[in-house]
Amino acid sequence: MTVPIFLELVEIKAKTASILPFLLGACFSWFNYHSLNLGLLITFFIAMFLFNMAVDILDNYSDYRNATEEHDYKRKTNIIGRENLSLQLVFWMMVGMIAMSAIIGFILVYITGWPLLIMGGVCYLVGIFYSSGPKPLSSLPLGEVFSGPTMGFMITLICVYINSYQNFSWSLMNVGAILLISLPNTMWISNLMLANNICDLAEDEKNKRYTLVHYLGKRHSLQLFVIMNSVAILALVAAVVLKIAPWTMLLTLVVLPVIVKQVKLFLSKQVKKETFSCAIKILAIGAVSQTLTFLIYMPFINN
Repeated sequence: MTVPIFLELVEIKAKTASILPFLLGACFSWFNYHSLNLGLLITFFIAMFLFNMAVDILDNYSDYRNATEEHDYKRKTNIIGRENLSLQLVFWMMVGMIAMSAIIGFILVYITGWPLLIMGGVCYLVGIFYSSGPKPLSSLPLGEVFSGPTMGFMITLICVYINSYQNFSWSLMNVGAILLISLPNTMWISNLMLANNICDLAEDEKNKRYTLVHYLGKRHSLQLFVIMNSVAILALVAAVVLKIAPWTMLLTLVVLPVIVKQVKLFLSKQVKKETFSCAIKILAIGAVSQTLTFLIYMPFINN
């Protein structure tokens, strides 16, 4: 297996969806708690990244095993069939990554306490059952519901907890603040799944994958796409107004015209090879801008 094939198998281009919530959680913790445990953060990042890659391998593995379109999907679309990869190799690679990630996770639980076990357990369950089992979450009208909150909110929450576990408060106000700061990422990640399902509607239905788009219809799904982008922008502003994020984060609004342009492009045409990248660009541009505008305030916190 070559490096480019491996990177496509683990869908390396989609890793923005986990890295940016991670960085945002670190920024939020430093801004609100003046606390940063770099050793624990790096350890968590390794575990998170390994599991994220394993989940994407599982997604390709399960799609290949369950596909009913033998010639078109299995042989031409799915990377396992297209590159003639060994199913056994792919399976054990995935298992190895999950095992390594879990071992690192248990070490972190031992250090930081049982709340991480619950949060991590939720992430593992969603990640594994997202693509596996008799009824994978990704093939049901639940993909958007689980993908965004798990990656956008839970990763940020775990980062904040790891940084401040000694005095972390589980109050409604504190968790609500983390929810608000992570809401843009949550919306954009869910939209990534929604856009993918909109583009793949016909192919999914042929393979008996009845996603949210199947039930809502394409028109209402596109309306939901717009609504979630709007909520993401409003949450950015609200976080600054409520003083849980620095004023510099308002600079994210500079990229608003770019986001609007990408939304319009996607609304005009929903073709996987041509416009699915619009949702990827919205997530990348929006989330990177949010994180960077948060980061540039960091040197002034103690001044």
